[in-house]
Amino acid sequence: MSLALLVLSCLCVFLLAHRLYGRLLARLFGLDPQATTPAHSCRDGEDFVPTPRFYLLSQHFSAISAAGPIAGPILAATMFGWVPAFWWIMLGCVFIGAMHDFAALTGSLRHGAQSVAEVLKRNLNPRSYAVFTVYIWLALVYVIIAFTDVTARAFVETLDVALPGATDGRLVVPGAGVASSSMLYLGISLLMGVVVRTLRPPLWLTTLVFVPAVGAAIWLGPQLPIDLRANGDNPALWWAWLILGYCGVASVLPMWLLLQPRGYLGGFFLYLTLGGGLLGLLLANPAIQWPASKGFEPVAGQPLLPFLFITIACGACSGFHGLVCSGTTSKQIDREPDAHLVGYGGMLLEGVVALIALACVMMLPPDAALAKQPPDKVFGVGVGNFLHELGVPLQFAVTFGMLAFATFVYDTLDVCTRLARYLFTEFTGWRTRMAGVVGTIVSLGLPFWFVAQTATDARGNVIPAYRVIWPLFGSTNQLLAGLTLVGLSLWLCNSNKPVLLRWLVGVPMVFMMGMTISALVLQIANAPNALLCSVAAVLLVLALWITVEAVLSLLRRRGA
Repeated sequence: MSLALLVLSCLCVFLLAHRLYGRLLARLFGLDPQATTPAHSCRDGEDFVPTPRFYLLSQHFSAISAAGPIAGPILAATMFGWVPAFWWIMLGCVFIGAMHDFAALTGSLRHGAQSVAEVLKRNLNPRSYAVFTVYIWLALVYVIIAFTDVTARAFVETLDVALPGATDGRLVVPGAGVASSSMLYLGISLLMGVVVRTLRPPLWLTTLVFVPAVGAAIWLGPQLPIDLRANGDNPALWWAWLILGYCGVASVLPMWLLLQPRGYLGGFFLYLTLGGGLLGLLLANPAIQWPASKGFEPVAGQPLLPFLFITIACGACSGFHGLVCSGTTSKQIDREPDAHLVGYGGMLLEGVVALIALACVMMLPPDAALAKQPPDKVFGVGVGNFLHELGVPLQFAVTFGMLAFATFVYDTLDVCTRLARYLFTEFTGWRTRMAGVVGTIVSLGLPFWFVAQTATDARGNVIPAYRVIWPLFGSTNQLLAGLTLVGLSLWLCNSNKPVLLRWLVGVPMVFMMGMTISALVLQIANAPNALLCSVAAVLLVLALWITVEAVLSLLRRRGA
């Protein structure tokens, strides 16, 4: 089967879904171009800022596209084969993930740009709201810890793999060069924010100047590597602390100064990655060598059903997206109809990222040594090879791919911190500037301590402490998606939205809750340690509790 034809078919499905299914959802939600959005009614120049939809799309896309749409498809393909991963990415993205993001964004707009937890509060009860808010906040803290560690290690570790076409048959990309490129990228973002705010140049001119500057940063970074090994035996820990310090500052800066320009440049950088990667893939049209399916047998105690739908979250359906949609993005929507492009279209773009990540595995032979490397290395080399087909030097191309992965993660980190700050102020009702600072400090306190902690795995290897419960990360994320859909379904029922819309949201809700609860039960049964078993049990109780509360609420409403 032709890999190029398969990818083109999926792209056509995504395009048709945006034009047909996305428009149907927009009509059913009743998006009104004349309605005043919270970005205008609550405009403060810092968090509530009306933003042109294309500018916002780039920022939103870079915020939701973390490591998930890369790591998930690659891991799922190695566990279950590429066919089930491909179908879940395509169908899940169209009918569940993009709909989830669109609904979360619209629901937040109709609730004053408040979080999905606030939607649940207004349509269920304060008790469930309190529990759900604490759960979301802890999930964000966990994401900050995990992604900080991933990024810090990417800045330290060196990629060294055998690769035809590279010098001496090996490709070496030092992490210190990726770190330098990332720092330059942030500096360019700050400069762009100041220029846009003070000089107000047209968007095309801003793009023409600053997007090529990011390319220059990629080239210059390896020439000026930032190596922190001189600071001790654990440079990754130093990077982790520096990254968390950056997140703290970035989360309280005005939107216009860093988040918007960095998101816009990050989005364009990712567009170039997608465009170049797709074009190189289509030109090369490599043969599909990876096994199509590995059957339904459990892999490390995880059978295809339900773990396919837990392993691939971002790229098909991700609960984290609901937090971004109802956190930073809903506060910047200029007109309600913009939610179609930003919410539904943004998720489809992430589906393309997942598709490219999957293709990086599909072209590998079953015994490829690269397939045993971490997902960031597989993605970096794969995208580098695709870009190399366009005449890009291999070393630069792979560095570009590695930096793309780091950018996906990096852009999400400060957004997570800002979202945690929003939740803190929303939950406490304390909405002053000092509240934002305190909320940021509280949200980063655990990560600052936790990134330095280690644990021992079953084989006696020393690992970062957060990895003890890492197997629950997918379940945590998908439970968040399911509970978000529970809150949105209650809102749709209480506001008498069209019956068809309630079904289009309700059926995916039942599916996501069913897959997540099934996965949690299996993870409890096969837990390798008491901590993981305990956390999984708590998540299962939370899922069942809110589900029962929601069902009882609907029954009471029908009986009223």
